[in-house]
Amino acid sequence: MAHLRDLAARTRSGRLRSSELTTATITVTNLGDLGVESVQGVIYPPQVALIGFGAISERPWAVDGMLAVHPVLTATLAADHRASDGATGARLLNTIDGLLQRPEEL
Repeated sequence: MAHLRDLAARTRSGRLRSSELTTATITVTNLGDLGVESVQGVIYPPQVALIGFGAISERPWAVDGMLAVHPVLTATLAADHRASDGATGARLLNTIDGLLQRPEEL
């Protein structure tokens, strides 16, 4: 725990060494192509988070008060709260949502 606290503190202050950034910290997995609707991920160290994408499916969805059928996918986030918090995770998912809503801007 002392080592993890040290890493978290140095990460937040921007003082990590490049040798400490050589392995992935967030895993992104897409099981949608296998028909899985949502992913409930397990974080495997040294990762601190896992973002999972499920299959795109047609669902009833309200937009501007109008109900219609839209392509929808479920994105999930499993995160180690020793490295971040739920508010940061929510902002990440909202950013991903915004980017996926406008892929032409990527």
